[in-house]
Amino acid sequence: MQRVPALLLLAFCLAAATPAAAATLQVAPVPGALATAIAGASPGDVLVLQAGDHPGPITLAFPLTLEGQPGARLTGGGTGNTVTITGPGVTVRGLFISGSGDDATEISSGVFVSSTATAARIENNHLSANLHGITLHGAKDSLVTGNRIEGRQGGRVNDRGNGIYVWNAPGTVVEGNDIRWGRDGIFANASKRNVFHNNRMSDLRFAVHYMYTNDSEISGNVSIGNTLGFALMFSNKIKVTGNMSLGDRRHGLMLNYANNAVVTGNLVRGGLTEKCTFIYNAHKNLISGNRFEGCQIGVHFTAGSERNNISGNAFVANQNQVKYVGTRHVEWSDGGRGNYWSDHAAFDLNGDGIADSPFRPNDLMDHILWSQPAAKLLLGSPAVQLVRWSQESFPAILPGGVTDSAPLTRALSISVSPELAALEQRALAEARNRTETDEDPDTLTTH
Repeated sequence: MQRVPALLLLAFCLAAATPAAAATLQVAPVPGALATAIAGASPGDVLVLQAGDHPGPITLAFPLTLEGQPGARLTGGGTGNTVTITGPGVTVRGLFISGSGDDATEISSGVFVSSTATAARIENNHLSANLHGITLHGAKDSLVTGNRIEGRQGGRVNDRGNGIYVWNAPGTVVEGNDIRWGRDGIFANASKRNVFHNNRMSDLRFAVHYMYTNDSEISGNVSIGNTLGFALMFSNKIKVTGNMSLGDRRHGLMLNYANNAVVTGNLVRGGLTEKCTFIYNAHKNLISGNRFEGCQIGVHFTAGSERNNISGNAFVANQNQVKYVGTRHVEWSDGGRGNYWSDHAAFDLNGDGIADSPFRPNDLMDHILWSQPAAKLLLGSPAVQLVRWSQESFPAILPGGVTDSAPLTRALSISVSPELAALEQRALAEARNRTETDEDPDTLTTH
């Protein structure tokens, strides 16, 4: 018997063990073509959807790339999810996706990524009028980037879905998305190690909504014309850096039972905003290097929030810089450096950037006015002026509150691009013209 040369035999075995190369398959916009292509595809294949309408819904259960040519539209049947991903390593990009169902209990979504789907990539799609845009339901290490998501506009805001819903999806990165309408732009619940970066969100209830989400980052995002910008609730060890809240109506930034957070380099600019910042029962947070400007209240600080470091911020042109509800004496400076207060008339004789006198943003009359608004009628009376003079002359009689022992004389500046400034002005104009709203009242604002 003639023997097969050893090298030839080795090459044959290697060829037999190597899987066939991934194929790129064109899918025409005809009924049944997409389902047939998915059923006949192999792991790693790329299905390119040609321009036109491709009926769904579809399920992707193994590593596969679904890519749309310009004009390719994937539409669901009005029930469930338009795209369901259950397998690892799936990519969906370049598609117009619409037509999800309306079932909030089932979390009907344009793209639904389940817990068995790891390392999914959802990129550069346009999702419109789905209940939820993209849902990551237990899916680890997903990437959602460059998508344009337009939620629903009809009905009550709270009955609409979220642009991106992240539930228990560690390692997820959400960046560079543009989200408008619907309920919340990005809603994260019971998750950890998430990064939300450079997203823009407008015309929503909350831009970013954190619930029980830990060890995560929110950076470089822009919230424009929402009810509330960044609502960080029941979360621990989060970084909130370099974000903007422009023209949001209720609060720009809210820390509610949020602890050990680092909040730096953010801009909240109001116009019609009730509170730039609301700190409610939040502890051991670093809030530094932020600019809070043009709100009815610069910061509302209440419910026993303790051991927070609040320094290096700029409070500019707020009607009431601080609303502190409590009887403790709280110091808002650190290492000889406090905050800038636009209404603090003080000297800096040695030119070190620190005012020569401390600043106390509230007094006893402020506390009376918060609890008894009708007392505003007495503001010009000699009795009120006497009380305020007495407290200024004899600080020991103050009922507790915020003291900045080293106020800054120069405000930090955070620039806003002309494009974002124009969108901010549009949002403010629309807010002024609102004649009715279904926004639910925030019960925390009663404190």
